[in-house]
Amino acid sequence: MTALLTDRDSFTLEEMAARFGGFELQRPLTKAEFVALAERHPDLAMERESDGTTTLMSPVKRGPGRREFKLSGLFFMWHFQTHLGEFYSPSTGFDLPSGATKSPDVAWISDEKLASSPDEEDRFVQTVPDFIVEVRSATDRLKKLQKKMTDSWMANGVRLAWLIDPYEEKAYVYRQGQAEPELVAGFSGNKLFGEEVLPGFELPLETMQRKV
Repeated sequence: MTALLTDRDSFTLEEMAARFGGFELQRPLTKAEFVALAERHPDLAMERESDGTTTLMSPVKRGPGRREFKLSGLFFMWHFQTHLGEFYSPSTGFDLPSGATKSPDVAWISDEKLASSPDEEDRFVQTVPDFIVEVRSATDRLKKLQKKMTDSWMANGVRLAWLIDPYEEKAYVYRQGQAEPELVAGFSGNKLFGEEVLPGFELPLETMQRKV
């Protein structure tokens, strides 16, 4: 683990991620090693699979950053009006029952779950979100994201999840108890709805379109 935490080369981990994109560490990390790495590099986004496979992510580029900001703003307005549950930023880590630690682009936990969940300021969130959003970036492989949706989020108890692909203008709606996601094709004139999980929330998919 010492080698992972020591900047022996000319680039820091942050510089490597920024210059060369996200990368997977050569060997799996234990949970303790992952926590130590995250504490040493708090500005570096990373995720760990249940088998210890750890991926360090690169900083988001212009387009994804713009869409991320729009999403956050729309959810904040809904939250300000309803005062229901809690939202978490894209850099928040969630410890899932499977043993994985994941960070979605948007996460929301209901008041009901919050009432019975530990409020530990300096740990990853120990409660599975009720709702999450993942937005594909240019470097994301769609099949890998779809696997993350099913194996990480839905399998661990997320009630409603959206996978938004701005490059193909497709959105996939995952619901607990539903075998396959619903496909929404085309962003112009289409919306995603919070349904019974986030009542009254609507996302106009046009806000997720790429600028051309």
